[in-house]
Order: sequence, then structure tokens, then C-alpha cells
Amino acid sequence: MISSILGGVGLFLLGMILMTEGLKSAAGELLRTILSRFTGGPVKAVASGAAITAVVQSSSATTLATIGFVSAGLLTFPQAVGVILGANIGTTSTGWLVAMIGLKVNVSAVALPLIGAGALARLLGSRRIGNAGLAIAGFGLIFVGIDTLQLGMQELAGRIDPSRLPSGSVAARLLLVAAGAAMTVVMQSSSAAMATTLAALHSGTITLEQGGALVIGQNVGTTVTAALAAIGASIPARRTALAHILFNLLTGVIAFALLPLMLAGIEMLNGGERGSGTLAAFHTAFNLLGVAVILPAIQPFSRMIMRIIPERDQSLTRHLDVTVANVPAVAIEAAARTVADVALLVFRTRRARLADSVDGPDDELERAEAALIEVRRFLAAVKSSPASPVEHRRHISTLHAIDHLDRILEELRLPGIASLGSFPEAFEEIGQGFDLAIGWLASGVHDDAPVEEWRRLAERMATTRLDRRKEILEQTAIGMLDPVRAERMLDALRWFDRIAYHTWRAMHHLDAAAGAAVTETSEVYAERGVSEPTA
Repeated sequence: MISSILGGVGLFLLGMILMTEGLKSAAGELLRTILSRFTGGPVKAVASGAAITAVVQSSSATTLATIGFVSAGLLTFPQAVGVILGANIGTTSTGWLVAMIGLKVNVSAVALPLIGAGALARLLGSRRIGNAGLAIAGFGLIFVGIDTLQLGMQELAGRIDPSRLPSGSVAARLLLVAAGAAMTVVMQSSSAAMATTLAALHSGTITLEQGGALVIGQNVGTTVTAALAAIGASIPARRTALAHILFNLLTGVIAFALLPLMLAGIEMLNGGERGSGTLAAFHTAFNLLGVAVILPAIQPFSRMIMRIIPERDQSLTRHLDVTVANVPAVAIEAAARTVADVALLVFRTRRARLADSVDGPDDELERAEAALIEVRRFLAAVKSSPASPVEHRRHISTLHAIDHLDRILEELRLPGIASLGSFPEAFEEIGQGFDLAIGWLASGVHDDAPVEEWRRLAERMATTRLDRRKEILEQTAIGMLDPVRAERMLDALRWFDRIAYHTWRAMHHLDAAAGAAVTETSEVYAERGVSEPTA
């Protein structure tokens, strides 16, 4: 009996893990697309959170994605709260899955073929098909777990009289709520706890009222996991965890106060049915009620949380959060935003140096260099697949942008600013180009015009380097130029060429990391018959 219950819970959890991982990988850019496009207002944010959670069957995945987008500055915190509210609704879909299909499915006729087909797809198919196969196998395994759980609960039902369990009084319900919370904490999954409760109700081990109290506790129990995960986490993660905790506690209080009334109403609407479907409907109903209470006050609710946990970190790497490294689309977004901030700092520092004709090291450049090292460490834990081409291209473009910024930093460490004055027109063009790049990055608007202007500037600098190099060498040969001064002028020309090239490429790839198309460098230079500068 006990072994069947434990084994059923274990198989259910394993199936959920496989299905969630497979769906997240197969979905690819889905999380980023939905969160970035459909979270404009509170209602849209709630709908997005519910939809994503229902698709990937994991409120944790939705929460991690949301934290990453808040960290990257692509979602406001009130929007993130809306997504979290929606995730609480979306996660109730697991109860419906268990009640409507899991407790009624013929395991040998349906679940086992799904596991077989999914495993074959995982072993023999392409990466995307393999991920889908993993999700299908996990889906089948969930039902095997539920079937095993049912067998254990049927045995338990013969030994336990539901009338002996706590019920009726407020104290008895509180005891069951505490038991439900403990189930979630022990199992580390509210879905597994919900499945166990539904199986117990289906087998007659518990009554509907007892099941309702347990479900309230399981919903509240997820706050313990959120609180533990928030310890030592980033500011967005802690704020998100607090929003989740406060919402679930409020929802639990409302559901507990209205438990008999809500169950009676759902039972009446359900034609007097008191089974697992009614309990699943109750789970969804009290979460919807909690959203209805919080949603009109989402702005003051968000401001209260932001006052409780104020933002103190203004470092360049504040967008990076290791908790989202396993959600590539979100991690890449955070890294790209960080690299854009580093680029803005580098360009501003470079512009100031041009204006003041200052050489040598700089504290701001050291900050930029340290931030790029941190981004590389962060991205070392991020893996993107060519099977998700948009996500993969954005990953590669982010790495390209880091490399070009490194090259710019190398150029800025070189002395010789004074010799750049030998070419006042180029000096002025580069300065105006940096003003354009700074405005582009500071506005956060990634249009193509500034990038295209830098492409033309880079080409002009490449042409100038070749043309003026020939003139300088000829003048040196006939004694019109001192060889030492000639070498300094050639160094300046090479500097203009390299700084223009790497600035253009950094901007180009930052634009690409935001979703723009990528053009190969060699094609652009070949059009003009100009060679690319060496590093």
C-alpha cells in the first residue's frame, strides 16, 4: 500500500519533470515571444501567465522566465505580478488533467503506447522531435503514476474511515490545511500533492470537504518553496517570490472562509457531482477569485512590494540572474541587455576621451571589462540549440557583440590620442558617430538607421586608411615626412579603422540580439572592394 502510493507519486513527478523539460525545449522561443508581446496590461499579463503555465505545465518555468524578463528590464514589476497571478491559474490545469483524464484513462491502452512512442521519438528523431518525444513520454508516465497511486489509495481506503479524519469544525479544517501544505513541502510539487488528493477522493479515502481543505493547504504550501528559493536571490527574484507568497496567502484565506459555500455552489453547477471534477473546479475557482481581488489593485500591490524590497543594485550586471540560466531565451535576453549597458558605458567613455584628448586606463573601462567577464561566465551555463534558430542566432550575436566590445576596450587602452588630431575630419566623424551610438543605446530603440550609419562610417574609414597610407608612405620616401611622425599617423589611421569597424559590428550584433537579421561582414566589405581591418 505505502509502496504503491510512494511509487505512484514518484512516477507522477518523473512524468511531470520529463513533460515539462520536453515542452520547454520544444517550445523554444515561446516563453520569450508570449512574455515580450502579450504582457502590455494587467489582464494581458495574467492571460499570458496562465497560457504559458498551462502549455509547459510548470509554474516554476513561468516564474523563472518572468524573473529573467524583469531582471532584463523587458517587463515592469506590475506586469510580472500579473504573470505570476496567471501562473497560479495555469497551474490548476494539472488538476483538470488528472480529474478528467488521468483517473479515467486505461493505462495499458493509452499511457503505455504514449511512453513507447515518446521514447522512440527521443532516441531516433531530430532534436526538436526528440524534445517533443520526451514530453509525450512524460505525459504517458503521469498516467502510469496516477494509476499506481489509485491502487495504493484503494488499499488505504479499506483501512481508513473518512469520518475519523478531521472535518466540520474550523480547527479540523485548519489541521487539514496544514497537512496539505506539508504534502507540498515534502513532495516539492503542488501538482503531485493535488494528484494524490484527487486519487484519494476518487477512491473514497477522503470526502470532498476534506479534499477542499487539503487543496487550500497545498496551494499555500507552494509559498514555502518560494520563500526558500528567494533566500540570497536577486532583487527581482525576491520581489516575485514575495508577490507569489502574499497572493497565495490571501487566496488561501478567502478560500478557507468560503470553503463550504464554494463547494456547494460548484456541486450544484456540476449537477450534484461530488467527485474529482468538482475538486479540480474548486481549485481553479478560488485562484480565479484571488486574481479578481488583486487585479484591480495590482499597481498599489506592486508598489507595496517594491517598497518592502527596494532596488539597491545599480551595477552593470544587475540584469544577470543565475536562476534563469536554464531558460535559454530568457538568459540570452538578460545577457544581451547587460552587453548593451556595457556598450553604452564604453561609448560614453570613448566620447569623453575624444573630447578631452585623454590617454591611458580608466576606472569606467575597468568596470566595463569586469562586466564582460561576468557576462561570459553567465553565458557559460546557457546552451542554445540550432533547432531553435531565432534563439540560437540571438545567442551567437550576443557573443559576437561581447567580442567586438573587447576589441574596442583593447583599442582604448592604447596611448596616442594626440596623434589622432592629424586627421581632423576623421576625428570629428568618429566623435559624431559615438554621439549617435550613445543616443541609440540610451533610448533603447533598436532601429536600423544608426547601425547603417556606422556601417557607412566604417567603410569610409577603411577607404581612408588605404588611400592615406599610400600618400603618407610616398611623402616619407621623398623626405616630406619624418619617419617617426609617419608611423604615428599610420597608427592613427589604423586606430580609426579598427575602432569604427568594431563599433559598427558591436552595434550590428546588439541589434541582431534584439531580433534583427544578421548580414555577414565579408559581404558588406566585398561590395566596396575594401579589406576588413585586422584585430
